[in-house]
Amino acid sequence: MTLAANSPTTFPISSARREPGSRPRRSASTSTLGISLVTLAALIALWFLAAHFEWASPLFLPSPAEVLTQFSAVWADGYANGTLLEHTLASLGRIAAALGVGIFLGIPLGLLMGLNRWVKGIFSVPIDLYWGLPPLAYLPLLIIWLGIGETSKIVLLSLSTFAPICFAAQAGVRSVPVERINAALSLGASRLQLFTSIILPSALPEIMTGLKIAIGAGLSTLVAAELIAAQSGLGYMIMSAANFLATDVVFVGLIVIAVLAFAFTSGMRWLEHRLIPWKGKL
Repeated sequence: MTLAANSPTTFPISSARREPGSRPRRSASTSTLGISLVTLAALIALWFLAAHFEWASPLFLPSPAEVLTQFSAVWADGYANGTLLEHTLASLGRIAAALGVGIFLGIPLGLLMGLNRWVKGIFSVPIDLYWGLPPLAYLPLLIIWLGIGETSKIVLLSLSTFAPICFAAQAGVRSVPVERINAALSLGASRLQLFTSIILPSALPEIMTGLKIAIGAGLSTLVAAELIAAQSGLGYMIMSAANFLATDVVFVGLIVIAVLAFAFTSGMRWLEHRLIPWKGKL
C-alpha cells in the first residue's frame, strides 16, 4: 500500500466536500460582513485618535463628538435656510426623478440598441459624445437654456444616469449566448417569448450593474449641481458651510451622502436577490 492510501489526511478532504447549498455561501457572507464591520470600526477609531492627539487642526478635522453635536443641531435648528431633513429630501427628490427618467428611457433604448444595428448606429454617437463630457462642463449651458430652477438640475442628473443604464442594457443583450436563442427558436418560441423569456432575463444582471453605476454618477453630479445653482439640498448645505469654514457641518453633509449611497447600494443588492436570484450560481 502507498503512503497516500494510508495517510489520514485523505479523510478530511473527502469529508470537506459538500453539496451545493446556502450554508457555505452564508458563512462566507457573514465573514465578509464581519470584516467590513471591523474595518469601519478601525476607521472610526483612527478618526478618534487623530482628533484626540490633534494630528490635524480641529478646523480641518473636527472630532466625531463635534460632528455628532453639529448633526443634532442641524437636524433640530437647520442650516442654510433648511433643516437637515429638508435638505436631504430635496436631494433625494432630484436623484429619484433623474433615476426614473434614466430607467424609463435608458433601458428600452439600450435594449433596442442591442437588438437593432440601425438604432445602435444612430444613438451610440451622440450618447458617447455627451457621456465623455464632465457634467459641470455643460451645466452652465443648461442653466442658460433652462434657468436655475429644478428643471436644469433634473435634466443634468438624468443625463448622468441615462448613459450607464443605456450602455448596460445594450451590453446585457449582446451578452446573451447565441446557443440559448437558437434553442428557444428551435422549440418554436415567438419573438415576444424570445424577448421576455430569454433576452430580458439574461440582460438583467448587466442592467442592475448599470443601475449601480448610475446611482453613483447621479449622486456625484447631484452634489456638483447643488454646489453651483441651488437653494436647497445637501450639496448646497455643504457649500454654505464651507464658505464659513464650518467643517463640522461639511462632515455632517458628507456622512449623510455616504449613508444615502450605502442605502441605495443595499437596496440594489436586495433587488438583485429578488429579480435575479440565479446571479453567481450558474
